[in-house]
Amino acid sequence: MTVYFIGAGPGDPELITVKGQRLIRQCPVIIYAGSLVPAAVLEGHRAETLINSAELHLEQIIAAIRSAHDKGQDVARVHSGDPSLYGAIGEQIRHLRKLGIDYQIIPGVTATAASAALLGCELTLPGVAQTVILTRYGDSSPMPDGEQLADLARHRSTLAIHLGVKNLPRIVAELLPHYGADCPIAVVHRATWPDQDWVKGTLQDIVTQVAAKDFRRTALILVGHVLGDAPFSDSALYRAGHAHLYRAGD
Repeated sequence: MTVYFIGAGPGDPELITVKGQRLIRQCPVIIYAGSLVPAAVLEGHRAETLINSAELHLEQIIAAIRSAHDKGQDVARVHSGDPSLYGAIGEQIRHLRKLGIDYQIIPGVTATAASAALLGCELTLPGVAQTVILTRYGDSSPMPDGEQLADLARHRSTLAIHLGVKNLPRIVAELLPHYGADCPIAVVHRATWPDQDWVKGTLQDIVTQVAAKDFRRTALILVGHVLGDAPFSDSALYRAGHAHLYRAGD
């Protein structure tokens, strides 16, 4: 048997991969993160066993997987977004390796990608930012040395900050010296869910805007001048006169 760690995407049930959807509909056992994965993602399943992992601790999840392994049943382990980002799959994989249980990771659409799409922007623009840093705010658990927000902000690249909206005033204070008060920032709440909402402003006014919306959790913070109207050059890829493997230069 195989355990499939499946990225269900940010919320919209149509933003799961074809492969992920097929496996959900085929696997006889489904273990899904019920607090973050909408029920619509599981539509069409024919599983004999359906388990909401939000109600379990790690040892209980592994016990359920071992039970499926003993029966030779594949498991669809469904996580929100992309399971390789803050999906807590590393600790599960560590157990599976010790038990000799095969697994595969099926990528999913990230909250960062969904939020950029919602805002109608590109996160990398020539001459503005060519780097995107995905991070989280170190509140509930400490960040490794060198990964504090102030360390990352020194790069002035595009930032995608998870799990930080309740600490937004502290985040803004750490970003201001590096990005400036006029730097664009957006806070996206439950991107692609039916109740999705967002605000866009600057580091100077975003705290007031978010307080008015009362966003307290399940929100992504995007920071960077790519969100504004900073001038940027056309990319070389489509520039007339630029030759490459598929096109002669004009």
